[in-house]
Amino acid sequence: MRHVISVLVENKFGVLARIAGLFSGRGFNIDTLNVGPTHLEGRSRITVTLNGDEKALEQCINQLDKLIDVIEVNNFVGEEGVGRELVLVKIQADSQSRSEVTQLCDVFRGKIIDVAPTSLIVEVTGNENKIKAFLSLVESFGISELARTGTVSLRRGMLDD
Repeated sequence: MRHVISVLVENKFGVLARIAGLFSGRGFNIDTLNVGPTHLEGRSRITVTLNGDEKALEQCINQLDKLIDVIEVNNFVGEEGVGRELVLVKIQADSQSRSEVTQLCDVFRGKIIDVAPTSLIVEVTGNENKIKAFLSLVESFGISELARTGTVSLRRGMLDD
């Protein structure tokens, strides 16, 4: 089962390594990992996506919660969280195929952020399924390069009330 784990931490040296080590020590392979500062000074949010056994993950989350620099741990299940990814993709697009690629960008609300004589760099944000769908459609044009963030996620507002 796929899990999205959001961990609010003190932004200190070694915190990320300890968290990643906890997952790998329990035999979990991290599918995506995203880390960034929050609006609170000195705090960062780590978002991890992985597949694995529910019971083993529950034990891992309990251990995460005990780490000194961990403030909060959330395991988003179903509709509890809102998650998004960002992908930058360089697509082969000559003068003949450029309008088709541009139309696909419009359908997926993507942004063309760089134009060259034989390629376009496109930015698309959305959930994992939207990103996969976009990539499968532009694959036929030829993908030269791709960079993907992995999921960032927050708990839905109505669940905090």
